[in-house]
Amino acid sequence: MSSAHFGNRLRKGAVNTTVAALAVAALAASQAPDVTADTTGRQTTADAPAADQATGDSATGNSPYYTDLPPLNSPLPAPSASADTTPVTTGSAEAGIPATVLDAYKKAEAELAQSKPGCNMPWQLLAAIGKVESGQARGGRVSADGTTLSPILGPVLNGVGFANISDTDNGAYDGDATYDRAVGPMQFIPSTWEWAGRDGNDDGKKDPNNIYDAALAAGHYLCRFSWDMSTTSGLRSAILSYNNSTDYYNTVMSWLEYYRKGTHEIPDGTGTVPSDRSDDTTDPTTPVTPSSPSTPNTPSSPSTPSTPPSTPSTPSTPPTPTDTVHHLEDAGTAKLTAMAGDAFTTKISTRTETAAGKAVAKVRVRFTIVGDTDATFAGGESVATVATNRKGVAAAPALQAGEKTGTFTVRATVVGRTVTAVDYKATVTARAADTLARTGTAAPTCVAGGEFADQVEVKATYKGAVADQVAATATLVKSADDPTAADKGPFFKDATGNPVRTLTGLKTDANGLLKLPKLYADDTTGTFLLRITTTGGATLTVELTVTAPEPTTPSPEPTEPSDTSSPSATPSESSTSAS
Repeated sequence: MSSAHFGNRLRKGAVNTTVAALAVAALAASQAPDVTADTTGRQTTADAPAADQATGDSATGNSPYYTDLPPLNSPLPAPSASADTTPVTTGSAEAGIPATVLDAYKKAEAELAQSKPGCNMPWQLLAAIGKVESGQARGGRVSADGTTLSPILGPVLNGVGFANISDTDNGAYDGDATYDRAVGPMQFIPSTWEWAGRDGNDDGKKDPNNIYDAALAAGHYLCRFSWDMSTTSGLRSAILSYNNSTDYYNTVMSWLEYYRKGTHEIPDGTGTVPSDRSDDTTDPTTPVTPSSPSTPNTPSSPSTPSTPPSTPSTPSTPPTPTDTVHHLEDAGTAKLTAMAGDAFTTKISTRTETAAGKAVAKVRVRFTIVGDTDATFAGGESVATVATNRKGVAAAPALQAGEKTGTFTVRATVVGRTVTAVDYKATVTARAADTLARTGTAAPTCVAGGEFADQVEVKATYKGAVADQVAATATLVKSADDPTAADKGPFFKDATGNPVRTLTGLKTDANGLLKLPKLYADDTTGTFLLRITTTGGATLTVELTVTAPEPTTPSPEPTEPSDTSSPSATPSESSTSAS
């Protein structure tokens, strides 16, 4: 919000303030039993806000926000076609959300349903935060592509009434090269936008002043660390990480429930803009009238002091914890190695110290993943900001290995101060198995020239657990001592039907199973070996038996049947003649 826009807010009357506070307190009791508030809506000493302990940061740098609450009556339905002649009530006006702004919230919800389905992000939550942070981009004063018609800037975060956040972007986003300011309709501070920014309207840019970009970034910010918006604890943690204030949480929840009861689309630029802000302390419309000064008595001549009073020195601003940091130290991080797809069991810990080696608490340390890797922190982000504890130690969120193998770097730096970074090397190794076993017991047997009836299937495990997506090779080897591929005996077939005796590029499935293609036999008989190996050294050798075909007994040839009608013998003629 612009400082001019912020500076001219009207405070509500005492009655409205009391009603709003009671509404907040009632909502806190009904929506979040773990939140307590007094009758003025202020956080009590019993509160233990679920601040973003994982980041020690907030999206807005805990900048001021609008405190206006929704009307007590439920939103009215969308106006009818003849509504131009019907006065719009306060309730229906408040329930209306500018068209482009509403579209941005719904598109962000749809994208998050795909990329982070476990978050269960409702667009109404984005709308509630957008209302509290900027009054829905100042009532929808945005261009057709969603960019605000003029910058929305929060107050200078110089430590005077607000957080003290030195410049982190050289004024690139907020125009201030000395201190940071919250920027855009969702009020991101530059250091948070640097890693949380998203391109929500696919124009190739990540612009905090664009409602599509800002809404999508806000959604991803709220969904990090696997928070679930359908649970009370997840919703509370996420909202408090945006601005660490119980009053902020209650105000956002008020609007969330209000929008859930019903909203409607209104033209851009016609939305209502809130009038109260969390840092309002006086009514700027009521000038303070000075009292008439009384006529001073004529002072008596002062006596000359024996010792002239010393001129008081101008008090200096005490340094912040960040200002005292001289260097960073590794706080005992062990070797960082994980298999692809697994979580790293070791966390990175960094300590902030003064020049004398004294630990410094309450300093924001940023951890950034650098290098060609798809590894992330828990929640899918590549950057995380963590506040140091009383021992000066900041522990980064757990690392999650992706599928890319190799070494990458996690770099630790101090937010708001230039000191030498500390780099941590992390290595992702290929998925591996240490054991292979057949799933069947039948011995693979085939006759020469035929095909094996059953396909060979094996199961891979690693340290007793299923080894999924592990690379494997299957080879019909010459012998137990010669692992080269045989030139005769059983074989697989390639895509064109030609015999092959080595298969590469195999992988186990999600259950660690690998079923090999069908095996065939040539005319060579005997016992043959099929050897399967995986990444990680698991090996299994399977015996294959090829037998000779059963010999065939030739059938005797049939004889010609005798002709019983003809004489069995031809009588010889008598050679005796009559004398």
